[in-house]
Amino acid sequence: MNTLTRTCFVALFSHWRRNPLQLITFLTGLAIATALWSGVQAINSEARASYDAAAATLDEGQFDQLLASDGNGVALSTYIMLRRNGWQVSPVIEGRLGEVRIIGIDPLTAPGSLTGVELNEQVSLNSFLGKGAVLTHPETTSVLSGKAFEQLEIVTNRNIAPKLAFTDISVAQRLLGQSDFSRLIVSNMQPLKRPDLSSIAPQLLLQRATQSADLGELTDSFHLNLTAFGLLSFAVGIFIVHGAIGLAFEQRRGTIRTLRALGVPLRRLTTLVACEILSLAFLGAMIGIALGYFVAAALLPDVAATLRGLYGADVTGQLSLRPEWWASGLAIAMLGAALAMAGKLFSIARMPVLASPRPRAWAIATGNTRRWQAASALLLAVLALALLAYGSGLTVGFMLQGCLLTAAALMLPLLLDRILSFIQNRSNGVVSHWFWADTRQQLPGLSLALMALLLAVAANIGVSTMVSSFRLTFVEFLDQRLAPELYINVQNEEQSKAMDRALSQNARETIVIMSERAEVAGLPVELEAMRVGATHRQDWKLLEGQTDAWDSLEGGSGVLANEQFVRRAGLWTGDDVELPNGSKVEVVGIVGDYGNPLGQLYISEKLFLDLFPDRFPLRFGARTDDPKALRETLNAEVGVPTSAMTDQAAVKEFSLQVFERTFTVTAALNVLTLSVAGFAMLMSLLTLADLRVPQLAPVWALGLTRRQLGRLELLRALALAATVCLLALPLGLALAWILLAIVNVEAFGWRLPMFLFPWDYTKLWFYAFCAALLAACWPALRLARTPPNALLKVFANER
Repeated sequence: MNTLTRTCFVALFSHWRRNPLQLITFLTGLAIATALWSGVQAINSEARASYDAAAATLDEGQFDQLLASDGNGVALSTYIMLRRNGWQVSPVIEGRLGEVRIIGIDPLTAPGSLTGVELNEQVSLNSFLGKGAVLTHPETTSVLSGKAFEQLEIVTNRNIAPKLAFTDISVAQRLLGQSDFSRLIVSNMQPLKRPDLSSIAPQLLLQRATQSADLGELTDSFHLNLTAFGLLSFAVGIFIVHGAIGLAFEQRRGTIRTLRALGVPLRRLTTLVACEILSLAFLGAMIGIALGYFVAAALLPDVAATLRGLYGADVTGQLSLRPEWWASGLAIAMLGAALAMAGKLFSIARMPVLASPRPRAWAIATGNTRRWQAASALLLAVLALALLAYGSGLTVGFMLQGCLLTAAALMLPLLLDRILSFIQNRSNGVVSHWFWADTRQQLPGLSLALMALLLAVAANIGVSTMVSSFRLTFVEFLDQRLAPELYINVQNEEQSKAMDRALSQNARETIVIMSERAEVAGLPVELEAMRVGATHRQDWKLLEGQTDAWDSLEGGSGVLANEQFVRRAGLWTGDDVELPNGSKVEVVGIVGDYGNPLGQLYISEKLFLDLFPDRFPLRFGARTDDPKALRETLNAEVGVPTSAMTDQAAVKEFSLQVFERTFTVTAALNVLTLSVAGFAMLMSLLTLADLRVPQLAPVWALGLTRRQLGRLELLRALALAATVCLLALPLGLALAWILLAIVNVEAFGWRLPMFLFPWDYTKLWFYAFCAALLAACWPALRLARTPPNALLKVFANER
């Protein structure tokens, strides 16, 4: 670095030493923005790593399986007989020890790599068979304790899903205390001539391989939702950075003019300014990535609970420092800072060498800038309407949200200016007129902070409306689906028949619960057996249905379909569907099925048994006025233990707990976004405070006290916050409608009704006022305590 370059760099960087508050604003804004973005990406990265591990360790879903028809295990003698008759099968024993799922396999006969980990990577076949090695995730090792594991070799591998442990089948039998196998896996390669299963093992059922949806696909909408919030939070934070960079450039116009007049080449000057900003951006980004790690670590347990409850996906609770999330945080932070300074670098390139060294009032926006903002907002609004009319898909839904929010943010300063102008023209008194005129003058300096507040409040309104609408609908849905007061599980066909007889005598109504995976209309669906009764006719609400829907269903000529299936299949009420046996039945009604990613068809019990004659119900629901007495009666007559019976309240409580945990993360991100918006307002007010002294000094000299000026500054912030909150209401409701009617339909296949919650919006406005009040207190207090000599000095200089 030569002397000229070094001197120029020192001269430019000295601005930050003279203005430490601006430096703190820049670094803090970028750090917060990066922290929220990288924290969300860290959560997504950890979840997807767990999905990959689960996909690798649960490859057994690609194979057919043999299960005992009575619900019990498969005996060793049956396995030996199958092998002797040419059936290429491999035994699996499975059970749970606490929270850990133990799977015992026979590595000599298992088709493929059921563990997802080759045995020769970390443990030899001899060690696996002889020493009883247990392969598990590092996080699971703390759970594998006790005497049962003292003599076993615990081998960890991150490619194995959390809360899952693989071992030799003999070790698993000893750990679980089971002698029979849980199931037999059928290899895809079988001899051409082998005896039919019904002739040698009629007690076994062949369950065909069902390629279930990938966990990553099922949870894409959840992670895309988190990413959208992270991006929104980053946008709010980057407003702070843009404001800090803009103020720094305006205050250094004189320095830049002097350096250019001294002969510093324009290219070198712009390069030095870019290097300065990017160096600070790198520092702020690294701080943000470190903060993002702690944010992710705090939110990951709730995310893991949500994914486990909604999708059955086990996600590790420990956060790893993966390159994909911290690199993306660093990249987006540097890109955001580069975009924020791009316009200012262009201004430097166009600024005449002999331009006036006086800083233009940063608080006065030019008409040209306003015209560009209005044109951009209009263009984005038109694009949003085009996406709404012609677009489809989940990505388009989020693009629609982005266009709407950005257009509203760009239009905000213009709307506020018109509103303040209207109030100013109708105000009485000199002070009142000056107050509203001065507020209009401060809009450009506060516009970025007010945009951040608008986005934060609108996002909170939109998400809270979605969550509360979901809560109301979900509770009503649970009341509908969990109508039986008692649920009972049985083990075998004999118990199933005995339970059906006992319930017909002792319960008000019996509800059978049977389902089978199948393919209908080219889509994987669950066929649900339904014994139509008074509960279904009275309590089940159809989104759309024929007048005789229940009679058609009971007679076997019609089916009910959930909303997910009809949307994906392009069918609706009155259309025919072809069942697996080739028969065609009519869709007589559509039911809401919230929280289920799969399509479902409800058919009569008789039609279900015609399709699957070997099936029998292993679960029942009972309508009764006295669940406790019925529990005791069933225990005495059928011999089913009370532990196999669950009351409705317990099932509903568990479902509601899963629901509440689902939105814990989005609620936390809402709070963080609102906090960032409050911080943006604080930093804007603080940076404007010094610039406003020359404007306030004449007003002070005309008779207003410093305390009165401080109160007016406080009132100004609250008035602007109130106006922004009112404007955020329609924007937030539009956002909620997009989430419910477009994003939710594309992501899950069902649409939620939209409800309004005025009390929630009132509380949110109160929180926004508190944030604005806290942000304005410090600048107002500084102004009220400004020494008189500082105000008098304004008149000592020619301006």
